[in-house]
Amino acid sequence: MLGVDPAATGPTGYGIIESDGRRCILLHYGALRIAPKRHAESLGAALQDVHTRICQLIDQFSPQALALEGIFSALNVRTALRLAEVRGVILLAAAQNNLAVHSYSPREVKASVAGHGNADKRQMQIMVRALLQMAELPEPSDAADALAVALCHLQAEQTRSRFAIPAAQLASKPQAKRRSVAVEAHITAATLTRAASATPRPTPRIVIHR
Repeated sequence: MLGVDPAATGPTGYGIIESDGRRCILLHYGALRIAPKRHAESLGAALQDVHTRICQLIDQFSPQALALEGIFSALNVRTALRLAEVRGVILLAAAQNNLAVHSYSPREVKASVAGHGNADKRQMQIMVRALLQMAELPEPSDAADALAVALCHLQAEQTRSRFAIPAAQLASKPQAKRRSVAVEAHITAATLTRAASATPRPTPRIVIHR
């Protein structure tokens, strides 16, 4: 499993994890930091370096899937566009190598690894170290985030396998829930309307105490 934490301006973290269904084994991790000089060369130079590094990791470790952190909705437009560009070259590298891609929001990753969606960088590093039985905290934090994304996907896959839940069904679950709530609200409103028409009630009196 290849986990990637794309970044708009900072290092792009990556981590390789192997799992036998019972435990996870750390194979490799790190972060790609693009030098300012490389950014100045051209608009696509940094993106080319990210694409090249992801292709190298895929060629070296032959992962079965790639887990990618999604775009945080609270980002400003400029940062979100830069992050989308980085994600784009990562998705391109995966497609060129016939690698399945799974995307998870930052809150999903934090909730899966740390137990709550508001965990900070330090908490994520501590939890990743504990889950992978590492001797030291994974540095930089971008690499720890990438490992967390990979762990999040492995946990999701184990859940789907254990309960035989198709991935498409999980993706459509929130919409189904909203539809069921809407139907329930409609039925409740209709029931109350029939009950009110069948059993007329006297108008309540308003008593004002002075």
